[in-house]
Amino acid sequence: MMSISNEQIIQKTLTTSGVTAGLLNPEQAQKFIKQTFDATPLGPLTRNVLRKSKTGEIDKIGIASRILRKKTENVDDNYRAKPTFSKIEYATTAVRLPWEITEETLRENIEGQQLEEIVTNLMTAQVGVDIEDLAINGDTEIAETDEDYDFLKINDGWLKQLLDGAHVEDRSSKSSGAMKIDVYYDALKLMPNKYNNGKLRWLMSPKRKQEWDKYLLDKVITVGGGVTDAIMNSPAAIPSIEVPSLPDSNIILIDPKNLIKVYTYNMIIRKTTEGKEAIMQDKRFYIIHFDFDAVIEELDAAVVIKGLASI
Repeated sequence: MMSISNEQIIQKTLTTSGVTAGLLNPEQAQKFIKQTFDATPLGPLTRNVLRKSKTGEIDKIGIASRILRKKTENVDDNYRAKPTFSKIEYATTAVRLPWEITEETLRENIEGQQLEEIVTNLMTAQVGVDIEDLAINGDTEIAETDEDYDFLKINDGWLKQLLDGAHVEDRSSKSSGAMKIDVYYDALKLMPNKYNNGKLRWLMSPKRKQEWDKYLLDKVITVGGGVTDAIMNSPAAIPSIEVPSLPDSNIILIDPKNLIKVYTYNMIIRKTTEGKEAIMQDKRFYIIHFDFDAVIEELDAAVVIKGLASI
């Protein structure tokens, strides 16, 4: 029998993650989740929180500014600095991702029985990509006519939350949304100084980053001079991160740790080679179940740019 290549196998099988069975313990769940958020450039930079409950609150602890006071020897003026406490509410949504592999595929491919592990690793990486996509673009009010309705309707992502509650720089009425240096500096004007502390990052799509590079190169060609890597990669001295799932029309200015992905310990990964379907179809069936939500710790500490011209 003729062997089939890995590329052909991957084309046949697209989807999820780890091959074990039953309920994962917290340590196993954390390991799996780490594999998923390592799959994208932004993933490891955001906060990834595990919780026991499907709904609940995440504590926020803050300290006010200008809390020092003058000392008077041998005098207690009863002044006490106090931390501030608040909550972020989350409500996870149950999601699942199934896939299957025929026994014939396992027998005939060039990787032999290692194929199961190879496909599992591919699925794990794809879960990471899909989670980030949903965390950014999820919209429970998406039109049913949208081709990705079944995916995007799962929950509300960061972009929708930012457009609804953060600082918004609308470029649609400014130079028709053209890419220029003012895009960054006008957005920075909206960011409160207390958050402009060296932790901020520009989040943009790869195409938007390339459009910025083109703008700078056009300036070099028409005006002369040179462009350093620092200027290209860090507009306004703030590093940029390319985020493939982010729409080309938006740029986000934020500390990535302000973005939170919440998961629950109730993560189940199952595999079966038994049952009528498995026997009759000569297949192995796999599925992963977990609960997920995307929240933002501080909306005041973020600026979202919208209305950029199409690329």
